[in-house]
Amino acid sequence: MADERDLLRWAEALSGIARTGLGFTDNLYERERFEEVLQVAADIRSRASDGPTPDNLVDEWLKDVGQGVPGYVTPKVAIGAVVGNDQGEMLLIQRADSGVWLFPTGWADVGYSASEVAEKEVHEETGIEVEVVRLISVLDGMRQGFTRMPLYSLVFQCRVVGGELKGHPLEVTDVGFFAEDALPEPVANADKWTRHAFAAIRDEPVDVEFDHPRRPTWRNDGEES
Repeated sequence: MADERDLLRWAEALSGIARTGLGFTDNLYERERFEEVLQVAADIRSRASDGPTPDNLVDEWLKDVGQGVPGYVTPKVAIGAVVGNDQGEMLLIQRADSGVWLFPTGWADVGYSASEVAEKEVHEETGIEVEVVRLISVLDGMRQGFTRMPLYSLVFQCRVVGGELKGHPLEVTDVGFFAEDALPEPVANADKWTRHAFAAIRDEPVDVEFDHPRRPTWRNDGEES
């Protein structure tokens, strides 16, 4: 039985295929077929959420269609930073938009490498200066269930090199370092990442987390998603 995450995934995949196709063809017949696929994708997505109506979704998607390579639809990229201090505590922010606690994170910016974005986001959101140590996870946000849009999350472990705690006045409600047994509430999806993050902070030899390929890719046979 398909669940909400399955429906969202199928809808976004169909939408991406259709928008990419529209970006690479001038054939009127093909464009009509791709627009029909967009309508099907919008119908599926509307069943999975209380968002825009199918017609509004189609209009939004069509506005984003580019030409050629710029029109190739790909997931957005978010960059996060797991930062530990000398006491083995982890730096967390309370997000102003949702009230949940999470490690510093932000969208990938043009002109910066992924590791540079990690360092920049930490300083902007918390006032702490850090240096990247290693990559610890590359995950599909939709598959993990922490986003409803196509998104890849790259998370780096970082160490403190300077600065003073000072939350960003618009993006952060509160900020601080917390021990593994004294985390604030609520921490976003704490059961999925905090154990791995604290192991990295303790300099344990953790592997880079990633989503293992589904086999088969598109048919849900009851495997963990």
